[in-house]
Formats: sequence, C-alpha cells, structure tokens
Amino acid sequence: MRHLISIADLSKREILELLNIAIRLKEDRKKGIFEEKLKNKTLAMLFELPSTRTRISFEVAMLELGGNALYLNWNDLQLGRGEPIKDTARVMSRYLHGIMIRARKHETIVELAKFSSIPVINGLSNLEHPCQVLADLLTIYEQKGLNAKITWLGDGNNVCNSLILLSAILGFEMVVACPKGYEPSLLSKALEMGGNVRIERDPKKAVRNADVLYTDVWISMGQEAEKEKRLRDFKGYEISLDLVKFANDPIVMHCMPMHRGEEISDEVIESKNSVIYEQAENRLHMQKAILLNFLG
Repeated sequence: MRHLISIADLSKREILELLNIAIRLKEDRKKGIFEEKLKNKTLAMLFELPSTRTRISFEVAMLELGGNALYLNWNDLQLGRGEPIKDTARVMSRYLHGIMIRARKHETIVELAKFSSIPVINGLSNLEHPCQVLADLLTIYEQKGLNAKITWLGDGNNVCNSLILLSAILGFEMVVACPKGYEPSLLSKALEMGGNVRIERDPKKAVRNADVLYTDVWISMGQEAEKEKRLRDFKGYEISLDLVKFANDPIVMHCMPMHRGEEISDEVIESKNSVIYEQAENRLHMQKAILLNFLG
C-alpha cells in the first residue's frame, strides 16, 4: 500500500507530476471546472492537534472532487480512551478509502500506516509536514521557478525538515539560518541524499542572494513552556523589512499561523514581497492533486 508519510516517499518524477496536476486543477477551478473523480470515496481526517488550513483544504478538496470527508477529533474516538492505533487502522481500512492524519508523534502515523490497507497521508507530525512543502513548491514555482535559492529562518522544525528533504530530491539550494541547537533533525538525511543544504548563524549572510525567505513560528504547539528561552535564542532572526533588503527581491513565505512581531514583522506580511496568502490558497490545489494521486 502506498502512503505519504515523508516527502522522501516520493521520487522527483512523482513530485513534478503532483506539481503539474495541481497547476491544472488550479486553472480548472478558476474556470469553474470540477471533475468528480473521487465520487463515492470517503477520506477520514483524523486530528490529534487543532488545524485551520489542513482541515479546510482537505475537506474542500474532497468535496470539489466529488468525494466525502469525515472530520474525526482524536478525543471523540476510542483513541482518546486508549484504543491501540493498530486496531483503529484495521477498522478504518474497512470503512474508508483513505486517511489523512495530523498527530503529535511521527511514530503514530508510521504505525497507522503499517496496519492500514488504505492510503495514509501525513497531515503534520512533529517530524515532517510533507503536504505543506508540496503546496509551497507550487507557490515557489509560480513566483520564482524551480531553481530558486531558499533561505529558512528560525527553528529547524517539521516544515523545515520536509523542505530540506524536498531540496535534496529536486536539487535546489537551501540555507537554514538558526541558532545553535535548533538545526533541523533531518539535516544528515538531506545531506546523505545529496542535498545542497547548509547552516548559517548570521541571518544577513543567510539571506544574501536568496529568492525565497521562509519562516515559521518560534514556539510550536507543545513548546509553550520554552517560550521565554526561545524568544531570547531567536532574537535577530525575525524577517524584517531591513533583512529583506539583503536578499534578491525575494518572496516571503510563512506556513501560518503567524505571530506578528515575533518571527516576522507586520510590515513584511503586508508588503509586496509577501505571498503568504497565495501560499495558503495553494494548500487546496495541492491537496486535491495528492488526493487524486493516492485515492484516485
């Protein structure tokens, strides 16, 4: 059974195929063209963590493809009372055509996929966020092409992990600007895959000649107790108008939600360089491409 647990589960050819499908689906939607290729198919959307863009984009995507989407809160299911994930996987496989899961631990998604006989899609874990970076690829392609230099600023988190793996697969250059101790945990894997990725401590050096500046929140869900330390450690890594000037007239990206005035300034969010809301929109189009590819 084919699952999307890590961005590394996809080949370069498969990623570019998803990109082309998403481009076509985006154009079709503008023209009011909707193909019900997932008619009579049902996707379970299993959430252990709250969501805005992931939930809405997947639910609308299934609707526009003619299928059904079930929102399932972790604590509304027997999972919340301790049912083993392998039992849930086996039962869901008999009811549904696919599962999208947003979980605290990556291992939970891996185990769900192990015991599932239907496709499992990683809608976010503490290790990776493959659907996010596939949608980001669509935004980068539209704005800068596929040979863009990308600089990530801040915490080397799940999105950063997936992005450096994506850069290794597709061959684009990437710089991660972060304080010591906040490097992406999958850096070694990306380098083993031949990735052109390097760590830079100085944000101004990191953004030099960059086509894309990308950031995320400094305090993710579950890290609230570390807030004061993280704010001290990340001081100077905010994407500000002054920092943008050191880059190559870049687009500025953020996977949202944003903490305005922390990792990114309000002025940058509202500037001509920001493509943050286009980036959020592209979640819908890429989600549709993913669903067609895995459930179609």
